[in-house]
Amino acid sequence: MTEEWAAGPIDGVTQRSLPLHADPRGAFRELWRASWTDGLGTRFVQSNLSRSRAGALRGMHFHRRQADLWVVIEGRAVVALADLRPMRDGTAHKPPVATVDLTVGDALFLPEWVAHGFFAPEEMALIYFVTQEFDGSDELGFAWDDPQVGIPWPSRDVILSERDRSNPSLGEALAGISNGS
Repeated sequence: MTEEWAAGPIDGVTQRSLPLHADPRGAFRELWRASWTDGLGTRFVQSNLSRSRAGALRGMHFHRRQADLWVVIEGRAVVALADLRPMRDGTAHKPPVATVDLTVGDALFLPEWVAHGFFAPEEMALIYFVTQEFDGSDELGFAWDDPQVGIPWPSRDVILSERDRSNPSLGEALAGISNGS
């Protein structure tokens, strides 16, 4: 396969479409090849499956030491991104924000320090590959509706986890990191 990654809406975020090969029996789609991501300067070590009900919102989450590769395998996701890299050293007070629609067969690479979340307008399933095995130490988040960030979610009537409902503001989350908590 010779398709390349296309630049996403935030520096370092890239996307590609994963071709579907269909015949009368059904269909086949490659989800990931090491050669596709070798040029991204990362190595994936774990894969996960996330299923969401229509109306679910997950996020906003970010990692200091982990990159993600998302592949939508069912449904649709409206993905929100916030680039926190310029905020780490205090050079920015509001992160660059973007949204991306992903449907079946779309892949999205998310580098470290790019906060991410998604709204599921319909039932959806997402396989995601990560560069760190999960241990909870790099799971950070901030309020999905933080006015400092201003993400233009397609709905405010969302299903949230308790964690996402109680996440702090972005400023509080970043202050907690710099204070060592």
